[in-house]
Amino acid sequence: MTPQNTYSATASASARNIRAICDLEHSALAKRSFGERWADKVASIAGRVWFAIAHVFLFLGWIIINVGIIRAAAPFDPYPFPLLTLATSLESIFLSLFILTSQNRATAQADQRAHLDLQINLLAEAEATATLRMLRALCVHHGLKIADEAEVELLAQSTEPEALVRDLKTQLPEGP
Repeated sequence: MTPQNTYSATASASARNIRAICDLEHSALAKRSFGERWADKVASIAGRVWFAIAHVFLFLGWIIINVGIIRAAAPFDPYPFPLLTLATSLESIFLSLFILTSQNRATAQADQRAHLDLQINLLAEAEATATLRMLRALCVHHGLKIADEAEVELLAQSTEPEALVRDLKTQLPEGP
């Protein structure tokens, strides 16, 4: 295969993979309920800098009007600003709920991606192991000493995910 053909095959595989990933993402977005779409939209808007700046100006204006600095505007929520406290508390509650809803959906989607990633990694590992076994068999057939190296023999064995999980559980330090 020429370098150009290799590039074309790689580009084709990459384009196919990108299309598959985009299709998965579009499908996940399309499957959201009305509430999830609404929560995502609110969380997206609330997470922007202009939203925070708008709140600073809104609160500052509210306070300036209600402490009587602007004589043309009659105070409607005198200090300690109970109406402002009520409004900000309600906004905080609803923003928190929308953000949690959005995060829960995003977490579920991330979990699905992690499961897909794990499956692909396990398949890639199985393919690499099979390829290494074939290469090792060729080396044995041709009498090459590398076929007898301990590390090559170990790598040619199938990986057992359950054993790896068990080892990680026993060897990783405990959390705080």
